[in-house]
Amino acid sequence: MPAAFLTTPRPPRRPCAPLLAPALALLMSMLVPGSGAAADAAPAGDAPAASPVAIAIHGGAGTISREAMTPEREARIRAALTEAARAGHAVLREGGTALDAVTAAITLLEDAPEFNAGRGAVLTSEGRVEMDASLMTGHDLEAGAVAGVRGIRHPILAARAVLEDSPHVMLVGRGAEDWARRAGLEFKDDDWFITPFRSEQLERLRSAEAGAARQDEAPWYSTVGAVALDAHGNLAAGTSTGGMSNKRFGRVGDSPIIGAGTYADNASCAVSATGHGEFFIRHVVAYRICAGMTLAGQGLAESADAVVNGLLTEVGGDGGVIALDARGRIAMPFNTPGMYRARIGVDGRLDVAIYGDE
Repeated sequence: MPAAFLTTPRPPRRPCAPLLAPALALLMSMLVPGSGAAADAAPAGDAPAASPVAIAIHGGAGTISREAMTPEREARIRAALTEAARAGHAVLREGGTALDAVTAAITLLEDAPEFNAGRGAVLTSEGRVEMDASLMTGHDLEAGAVAGVRGIRHPILAARAVLEDSPHVMLVGRGAEDWARRAGLEFKDDDWFITPFRSEQLERLRSAEAGAARQDEAPWYSTVGAVALDAHGNLAAGTSTGGMSNKRFGRVGDSPIIGAGTYADNASCAVSATGHGEFFIRHVVAYRICAGMTLAGQGLAESADAVVNGLLTEVGGDGGVIALDARGRIAMPFNTPGMYRARIGVDGRLDVAIYGDE
């Protein structure tokens, strides 16, 4: 793709729109008050539609037990999940879009050092942070993703810059970083992302790999993500991660891959996944859950459970998902002992949980 093409913002796209759509839209704007482009954009401050709003977030799944959790760390995790869920829900209450809500929630989780995304992300074999993120909107099936990026404080905002301002779906490495700089996103030095916990984790893995110590690190497929339904009936999903600790050779998991770690379609649901990425890629987990609804006639909970506790369990893929449909129903299945998660449903009630028995 010529470099000059990348510098030109793409025109808005609406997949499968008929050629008569512009003329019909103009006719509707003249005949029906409030039905024109301004109504389609649904800016904040307009009277909210009758549709319910809801949001769900996650901070990773894995072997999460009360025995291994200090009260202080648990309190920090619950507080971060609460803050993120409430921030996203506040956007929805004020008439904001599902995309804005997902972005608001994930940027907070990327700044929370307890999670494997942004600051606090896991370290590669070279001792640095490489991050991945993706976003998708359900009303138009638009998506944006970045992979293998360094220095971007909020990779989810880089994914949004790809979604909104480029003709592409995914940018990687230095190209994605250049695009983020052109978008005016904030960068931080490598040291800003690295926490003592992640440094110690990497040293344990290196020692185990060299045979100097036994590998007793419990599997924890930490990723952060959010799904939201706005007052205009639109869905969105997003996922952000530092990937796998001690990864090498530019390994990328499912989080930035549309259909594997993230998917949203107003006709079915929005999904953000967390787990052993290779399995989620092979089995197209996020899309498969949505397809269970549209192609097999399953309900949200049934489809999500069939994939996570059926298919993935059978093939040895650990992890979980958060999923939300256009009626505001939420499913959060996982096949590991725990998953950091929170939700505010159509009833407006906040639920925060970590362990499998909650």
